[in-house]
Amino acid sequence: MRLNKFLAHAGIASRRAADKLIAAGRVRVNGRVVREMGVQIDPARDRVAVDGRPVRSFPPGEGFTYLLLNKPRGVITSRKDPAGRKTILDLIPPRYHHLHPVGRLDFQSEGLVLLTDDGDLTQRLTHPSFRHEKEYWVQVAGQVPNVVLYKFRKGVRLEDGVARARVRRLGKIPPEQRFWIEPEPGTTWLAFILTEGRNRQIRRMCEAVDLRVKRLVRVRMESIHIGDIRPGHWRLASKKQLKAIKAIHQDSVK
Repeated sequence: MRLNKFLAHAGIASRRAADKLIAAGRVRVNGRVVREMGVQIDPARDRVAVDGRPVRSFPPGEGFTYLLLNKPRGVITSRKDPAGRKTILDLIPPRYHHLHPVGRLDFQSEGLVLLTDDGDLTQRLTHPSFRHEKEYWVQVAGQVPNVVLYKFRKGVRLEDGVARARVRRLGKIPPEQRFWIEPEPGTTWLAFILTEGRNRQIRRMCEAVDLRVKRLVRVRMESIHIGDIRPGHWRLASKKQLKAIKAIHQDSVK
């Protein structure tokens, strides 16, 4: 196993951040400082330490903590905020404050935030090369003609390139998620499915076709669904969700 992947599996850092630790000389293998990129190790035999502390590895998807949070609007998806605004750590017990969020939701967006100490899962769910799906339910003002849905699928030109999404009108909602949908005349709910995560991508795509976003809710990351978790509440991953996480670990780069 590559050394940076081992460190990510162990929850030390993402693979990119692990490369920086290696280049800085902070990682030792069997007592020897390793600075070369791409070094291979045997997790069962080799002793790895970061800043002098031994690193323990777990099998993919095991031994780590996975917490699902339903982030309300007006909360920062960060561990701290210099401006003093409420962060996701204000919504979970202190014993889970070592966990990091997988990706981001902007200040006014809501929904699923996955927090974990599993660096490899973070890499797999956030790096675009894996093309893992994220699903968002988006309420926009007015009606949405079919031609607009076609434009989203074909591609909308933004300042950082063409952006695409699979978009449909939101149909039947499972009973446990109906609390999301507030009846409001003159609005339309859409389901966006993305396999990349540019900054404010959905909001910018809607602006490009003259749609005004009223609410934006993330409900799914690959096969990890928010379920019936209410806004501001959290829950540790269920057995079904842990199975989904293990399947994500087993995916190869497409």
